[in-house]
Amino acid sequence: ENVAAQGDPTKFAFARTFLNEDRLDFSFSGLKTAVLYQAEGTPGAMKQPPPLDDQRIADLAASFQAAVVDVLVGKCRQALAQNGLNRLLIGGGVAANGAFRQALAEMTAANDFELYISPREYCTDNAGMAAIAWEHYERGELADLSIDVTPGLVRKS
Repeated sequence: ENVAAQGDPTKFAFARTFLNEDRLDFSFSGLKTAVLYQAEGTPGAMKQPPPLDDQRIADLAASFQAAVVDVLVGKCRQALAQNGLNRLLIGGGVAANGAFRQALAEMTAANDFELYISPREYCTDNAGMAAIAWEHYERGELADLSIDVTPGLVRKS
């Protein structure tokens, strides 16, 4: 997100897949491939992209972020409309992204929807938790259902 903030979100016109379909599912596999080809070139192509300098990386990040945000916000709007709902609750790691939060706020305000979103500090990814759990599992350190949370177990030093 910090790198994307330094880039031009319109530099690369990445596709916004499934936005014009009634389905609520989506996929970013084509988007990831498009970013890869812009960064490293298309296999077998005669012309390869320019080297990855800081500005090109920032532009790729910003354009990627814009495409992802457009799809996620579009699908949220579509889900609310298709189901006759007016309240949206967002959580998880992606909810920490500032561009996503801003776009959701704009979309919900424009459509008279209510938005409920946790403070950024509570929108974390569970990858760290899963990694710690795996380490305990590998050592045979298992817990029953009486285990309790340990807030602040992992802290930045």
